[in-house]
Amino acid sequence: MADVLRLKKSNCKNCYKCIRHCPVKAIRFSGNQAHIVSDDCILCGQCFVVCPQNAKEIVDAKEYVKVLLAGDKKVIASVAPSFAAYFEKSGIDSLEEALKKLGFFAAEETAIGATIVKREYEKLIKEKKEEVIISSCCHSVNLLIGKYYPELLKYLAPVATPMEAHCLDIKKRYPDAVTVFIGPCVAKKDEISYDKAVDAVLTFEELSEMFEKENIKVSESRESNEKSRARLFPTVGGILKTMDLSDDSYTYLTVDGVENCKAALSDISEGKTGRCFVEMSACSGSCIGGPIMEKYGNSPVRHFKAISDYAGKEDFEVSQPDSKEVYVNRTYIGHGRIMPSESEIREVLGKTGKFTPEDELNCGTCGYNTCREKAIAVLQGKADVNMCLPFLMEKSERFSNNILSNTPNGIIVVNEELEVQQLNKSALKMVGLSSASDILGDHVMRIMDPIPFIDVLENGKKIFNKREYFAEYDKYFEITIVHDKNSRILIAIMRDITEEEAEKREKEQLAHQTAEIADKVVDKQMRIVQEIASLLGETAAETKIALTKLKESMPHDEE
Repeated sequence: MADVLRLKKSNCKNCYKCIRHCPVKAIRFSGNQAHIVSDDCILCGQCFVVCPQNAKEIVDAKEYVKVLLAGDKKVIASVAPSFAAYFEKSGIDSLEEALKKLGFFAAEETAIGATIVKREYEKLIKEKKEEVIISSCCHSVNLLIGKYYPELLKYLAPVATPMEAHCLDIKKRYPDAVTVFIGPCVAKKDEISYDKAVDAVLTFEELSEMFEKENIKVSESRESNEKSRARLFPTVGGILKTMDLSDDSYTYLTVDGVENCKAALSDISEGKTGRCFVEMSACSGSCIGGPIMEKYGNSPVRHFKAISDYAGKEDFEVSQPDSKEVYVNRTYIGHGRIMPSESEIREVLGKTGKFTPEDELNCGTCGYNTCREKAIAVLQGKADVNMCLPFLMEKSERFSNNILSNTPNGIIVVNEELEVQQLNKSALKMVGLSSASDILGDHVMRIMDPIPFIDVLENGKKIFNKREYFAEYDKYFEITIVHDKNSRILIAIMRDITEEEAEKREKEQLAHQTAEIADKVVDKQMRIVQEIASLLGETAAETKIALTKLKESMPHDEE
């Protein structure tokens, strides 16, 4: 399958919204990023429509079309009939005029191809070869059957889509022409890889961007054409409205939306429908509810009216080709994945705490309808085992509770109105409460001074390891208060430092006593030193006098 839908990796936020809306769960999560599994994808475009981060993007063909327009060949646009809903006040003539300004040789309505296709459907009904005939206009439906209901391929009408039929007709009339289909569909960008009659596909959004860049305005005028009944094709039941339904041996049904299509296909597979012709469209509301239309302003009632008002009551004058020219043999595409064993499924379920059927909530938060589906996806490499919000919440809560219950620190949580929201066992013990229910919802001033909390709220600065004496408890606490602005709560972490403070005071007293003793010893020593010095001073003086007298009394030798 062609690479049509891509992921903008930087934008994925692990919300799982894309997988919740993917009807075939063709999304793989790896490295906290969503990846489209092309082998499983039916290109319905729902992941593109619902992604809140716009993380999915459609492959852009504008530059390629510009290259085609710059070439020597005639480039002819095949414009899907849903253009009348996208360009609500404009007709095909107005749109062709604008397209010619871009460099197109001409523009025609894909509804011409739709006329060819519906006539082939009428032939199939007359031939009565199959009990069930399923319309083949929608490429997403064709992919759905080819990948997930291969046993029903025999019921899928072997007829080209209106896009293919029209572009074949264009190239029959203009052998050297290049064809560009323009419509609201993502799947058409893949369909061209199966058929070479179409050279490129633009979405209405891409075309609008090209007009805007070249400052081209589409004039608001509509021509009338009674021979344009096939313009009803993009509406629910639009195919049937164009067909001759005089054969009463068939029941004629309309099914839109992938989930409804899957239900209908299951009924057909089980033989519950009888002889019927089923008009089937993957988009809810058919083509006017296509991903481009839905993404950028879906308005089903207004768009249906725009299509209905623009459609005529007769068929286009089209030269019907030989059936062989528009015959398509669609085959099994083979998305198939190996189904894991029951023991493997149970093992994965056990990793998320699901050991019994009662443990399987089947909440769908992960994107899968049941826990078993998710377990199978894990084993098929499409999902991560931790994609289970209830399990993660329970795990996180259990982890948090273990920390809160076993930490020696007191933890008190209050809201911005300073009402107590939570406190752990250590905090209860510190403030002399037996149960959290005694204080929950009450103002924090019941158990402690609210001033520090108010300061943190007003100043926006946390208090860190501030030591305070709480007279009401005759205790010293080391307190840290932080403000979680996103959660609008304040968290107080308290540590009982009463013993530390007592020990500190004891040490300070001991140090004071020691200093006093040291001072006394120093004073005494100083006195002794002074006395010794005094005595030494007197003795020295007396010795000097005695020695002087002795010297004077000694006789001197004469020379």
